[in-house]
Amino acid sequence: MADFEARKLDELDHRTDDASAPEVFFTSVITPESLVVAYHALGAKTEGKVAIKIHSGESEKSNNLNPALVKDLVQEIGGTLVECATAYDGNRETPEKSLAVFKERGYADIAPIQIMDMGGEIEIPVAKHRHIAYDIVGKHIDDYDSIFVLSHFKGHPMGGFGGALKNVSIGIASSNGKRWIHSAGVATDRWVEADQDDFLESMAEADEAVISHMHGNMMYLNVMNRLSVDCDCFPTPSEPDMHDIGVLSSLDPVALDQACVDLIHVAPDGASVTERIASRHGEHTLEYAEELGIGSRSYRLTVLD
Repeated sequence: MADFEARKLDELDHRTDDASAPEVFFTSVITPESLVVAYHALGAKTEGKVAIKIHSGESEKSNNLNPALVKDLVQEIGGTLVECATAYDGNRETPEKSLAVFKERGYADIAPIQIMDMGGEIEIPVAKHRHIAYDIVGKHIDDYDSIFVLSHFKGHPMGGFGGALKNVSIGIASSNGKRWIHSAGVATDRWVEADQDDFLESMAEADEAVISHMHGNMMYLNVMNRLSVDCDCFPTPSEPDMHDIGVLSSLDPVALDQACVDLIHVAPDGASVTERIASRHGEHTLEYAEELGIGSRSYRLTVLD
């Protein structure tokens, strides 16, 4: 790691030396091998039948994680790649179309694939809530003993940023569940936009529901490359105007996403993504997730380089 980047790590807002804080592992190297290293750094293994939650991208121009980059990690874990259909018109609006996109992009060459809401959905409770008393997820979540959340961290036009928490909340929700979260518990059959903070809080509540449903048997890894202000659901996202940062992993999704946000803030070329996060009040998701007890915004950073 360059000395300049190493100095920047000391400036991360929520980094701490408190031994009780969750650990986040970081490497500035983005290769198939470094993803496996970041996984093993967690010191734990996924249990039983494993779902690997990943995003296929809306089109070939999307900035989603390339199958060649994640292949070694996916096969080391030995899980099934999972996703749910979208809540908007496009290439992935039904489970069948979503599965076809995965196959077209080459993901079927590296692992089995399941669209979790193919065949239906279930409601799972939210323990503490302001907006949604339950989350609506693909019913095949119950086929798995644990979930490995493999996320491409980037900006997002609605949430400010997309990382582990969004990959769990919106990503594991069925089409109806996505509309439910976006509307903050108003509708499942039509698109209703809630007040921004209500939407962000509903995402955190959906995270709580999924994590509780899985009894905490979840692990998280974020790849910070192709850092556009737009999400991978965009068929033609804005071209990234900042450098790739690295790979981070943690057993705490709040700490993981907070560390990624902090890295954007200290990046010398991170102005556009920083503005996108701030303009959408994106860090409120992290604030409320911490309030719900999902994780901690403070973290210890261990550099693997």
